[in-house]
Amino acid sequence: MALDLDTREQLLDTVRRFVTERLRPLEAQVAEQDEVPEDVLGEMRAMGLYGISIPAEYGGLDLNMEEEVLLIFEMGHTSPAFRSAFGTNVGIGSQGLVMHGNAEQKAKWLPGIASGDFITSFALTEPEAGSDSGSVQTRADLDGGEYVLNGAKRFITNADKAHLFTVMARTDQSKKGGSGVSAFVVERDRPGVSVGKPEKKMGQQGAKICEVYFDNVRVPAFNRIGEEGQGFKVAMQVLDRGRLHISAMCVGVAERLIDDCVAYAAERKQFGQPIGSFQLIQGMLADMKTECLAARALALETARKRDEGKNISLEAAASKYFASEMVGRVADKAVQIFGGAGYVTDHGIERFYRDVRIFRIYEGTSQIQQVVIAREMQKNAGK
Repeated sequence: MALDLDTREQLLDTVRRFVTERLRPLEAQVAEQDEVPEDVLGEMRAMGLYGISIPAEYGGLDLNMEEEVLLIFEMGHTSPAFRSAFGTNVGIGSQGLVMHGNAEQKAKWLPGIASGDFITSFALTEPEAGSDSGSVQTRADLDGGEYVLNGAKRFITNADKAHLFTVMARTDQSKKGGSGVSAFVVERDRPGVSVGKPEKKMGQQGAKICEVYFDNVRVPAFNRIGEEGQGFKVAMQVLDRGRLHISAMCVGVAERLIDDCVAYAAERKQFGQPIGSFQLIQGMLADMKTECLAARALALETARKRDEGKNISLEAAASKYFASEMVGRVADKAVQIFGGAGYVTDHGIERFYRDVRIFRIYEGTSQIQQVVIAREMQKNAGK
């Protein structure tokens, strides 16, 4: 159920002030230390940010998709690492349970996810299964009333802090592709679960990714989400939603970069006048703003369509594809407008330039989005 307009605006204003007054002053520190301060994480938990997409009966804010997109626009006005701290809890790490979990599973895990007491991760990608996500090799073999998991996952966001993993594992070895894959909730403290060291990354310092290993990990059948063989369906529905979330993040970051560029172009002088008076600079600013507005409109329209209960596979892919490519172009122009100042660390432009590169890769590369869009177009032809 949607919030009333006054409540929604109060929430967005609270997040806006939190970003401006609390998070933006910490951006350089987080990048240097590769860690979001624990007191900031505590403030995020207190604000309810870990549970924005969790139903109210389990302690969440129960935002609809449009409201979540609007909130993430605001979170995009600071370093993506801050959003990433709670991003898996509200998206790919929890939504399998929200969409397909039974009442007992939801009651057991969702309250802790909503409060931030449980940090979640989504364990789909493997060394040999990235874009080809249906080819997962991690096994889940039924043994009595338990499944025994063996395999490795790669590039798993928040794995270093995760208490719960949503794991995609193959339960039917005779079936190829996604039809033999099932979804499981696997607790971090189960014997045989281990997490590798955080990877050194190009950008988004403060947000960690790690490998996760499962060595004869015994998991009760109770932990399976949905029926056997439905794991790929669960994953794709979760990713449809997650792609909209990432679209909103791309828009927010682009808005931040555009604001910074407009301010810099007004104060930076060359040839005796602000560089913003030069038409070539104006042309870049105009392109940045136009593309950002288009991405914002697409994300909002798709979010509203999802809230109406409609299938958004095509639109979510298109939104994520366009928004992630858009913010890359915006970041590139931002470096150009700032010139040498954009290449050094003082203004943070080069940091955002590196941070946004991953948006074109995770939760489906741009090329996978193109495949999804074309496939959905062909499927819907003549309807």
